[in-house]
Amino acid sequence: MTAIDDDAYPPLHPSAHVDTFARDNLPPRAQWPDFIFRFPELQYPSRVNCAVELVDRWIAKGHGDRLCLVSAAESLTYAAFAERVNRIANVLTRDLGFVPGNRVLLRGPNNPTMVAAYFAVLKAGGVAVATMPLLRAKEIAFPVIKAQIRFALCDARYADEMGKAKAACPELERVVYWGDGAEGSLERLMAQPGYAEFAACDTASDDVCLIAFTSGTTGEPKGTMHFHRDMLVVGDTYGRYVLRAAAEDRFISTAPIAFTFGLGGIALFPMRIGAASILIEKTTPADLMTAIAQFKATVCFTAPTAYRAMLPLLAEHDLSSVRKCVSAGETLSKATYEAWRDATGIKVMDGIGATEMLHIFIGSPEDSSRPGSTGRPVPGYEARIVDEEGREVPPGTIGRLAVRGPTGCRYLADPRQQRYVQNGWNVTGDAYLMDAYSYFWFQARSDDMIVSAGYNIAGPEVEAALLSHPAVAECGVVGAPDEERGQIVTAYVVLQPGAAKSSLAKTGGEAVLTKELQDHVKATIAPYKYPRRIIFVDELPKTLTGKLQRFALRRLAVGM
Repeated sequence: MTAIDDDAYPPLHPSAHVDTFARDNLPPRAQWPDFIFRFPELQYPSRVNCAVELVDRWIAKGHGDRLCLVSAAESLTYAAFAERVNRIANVLTRDLGFVPGNRVLLRGPNNPTMVAAYFAVLKAGGVAVATMPLLRAKEIAFPVIKAQIRFALCDARYADEMGKAKAACPELERVVYWGDGAEGSLERLMAQPGYAEFAACDTASDDVCLIAFTSGTTGEPKGTMHFHRDMLVVGDTYGRYVLRAAAEDRFISTAPIAFTFGLGGIALFPMRIGAASILIEKTTPADLMTAIAQFKATVCFTAPTAYRAMLPLLAEHDLSSVRKCVSAGETLSKATYEAWRDATGIKVMDGIGATEMLHIFIGSPEDSSRPGSTGRPVPGYEARIVDEEGREVPPGTIGRLAVRGPTGCRYLADPRQQRYVQNGWNVTGDAYLMDAYSYFWFQARSDDMIVSAGYNIAGPEVEAALLSHPAVAECGVVGAPDEERGQIVTAYVVLQPGAAKSSLAKTGGEAVLTKELQDHVKATIAPYKYPRRIIFVDELPKTLTGKLQRFALRRLAVGM
């Protein structure tokens, strides 16, 4: 992209942030994608606080008694949820010394307090940085350091790894836990007199309110920065024109709120229309089906893996309340689409989104879906297929997916911005084909990301974990095709001379070491990233310069 001075772009609105770190670390404006706001509903005012628009607005309209959150432990109306948000926002500002613009790490499963903490940060003018509950201390420390986070709110059940992360991060000044009722706990602080009301921060529509971290091909997470207006855009595009849900609906999702797919499914979409969300902490297919039957969910967000796993269990659960199903996180196969449709009568709405884009940007409503196709661009977005030089290719040609619209990539102080944004388009790293009817068909990932059961797993990160074991000399990690999970993490391992493969040929030798290495990875990084298959080899394929040839390993994995 030709360098353009930032002064050539319209200025951002005056920020409400006292701590200006987020705005200071946005990419140069010349590296931003083109943003398109064609629809009247996307013409947001200059001052917007998304927590007010998604929560307080319903109370102002007289709908405070409408159900907002449902869980096994408690249910909250919009009025009760708003009060919890206010109480946590007061804890942030009165007890922690928080000021607008501060980043706050959030850590917990999908439960009412986790969602309330998220919205409290937004309402107070902060920047939410939510993390997966399964992450280990090293993985928690990265966003703390990268985003210079001073405060964290954490479910007490995850205090062990959180405490280790805090010990390693002097910039993290205060961690407040909830759920144990201890002195100084979030619930104790929230109960203080005068905390039930909170005046929302007068944020700009283009103030950063979310930094969502995602792994790249190098395994190093990238922080994607989103504005207050972006949180409304997803409901006013995909929600309005594709999902088409109603205030009477009850949403349910297996994705954690730390994933933007989960954020949309359990918060942004339902709250934009005043609907309710069912929160579940255990997210196995059986747990999901039990919760659907118990709480009468009508809109389900989960990955293709879950839909496949639920098929043989349908006779055991009453899913008659469900009327809409959404799939993302990995490609939805034609076989899974048709099997679910035949068994339930529901056409699953496939979609592709990206953390960089916040949510789904290609996906069609049920009445225009095509089995095996991701769909057409969501109204408000444009998509095309380009070659390596960024030139658009004819229909029927496989190439790189490029997209633009009202949301787009803004990395936190990261040179990879120029790789993702090219010529004003977001280039997602997916290989696609567009047919003559403008339907998009997924072909493959064009990077080294492994997509397993809806989780994005960076192979190099798993390699680093394996290499920290004394028995491992070298390794290469790729994804292997798997009918149930889409892909599984597969590791090719060269052992140290002292643990040579020949010495493992004794009965049970390889099996014992395989489990030892798997357990080691689970203890080092998030357990879902562990290699489900480990293959011991004498050497790895490399270039003449000694660089690992992952494409050769992928060929081996496909041929297994």
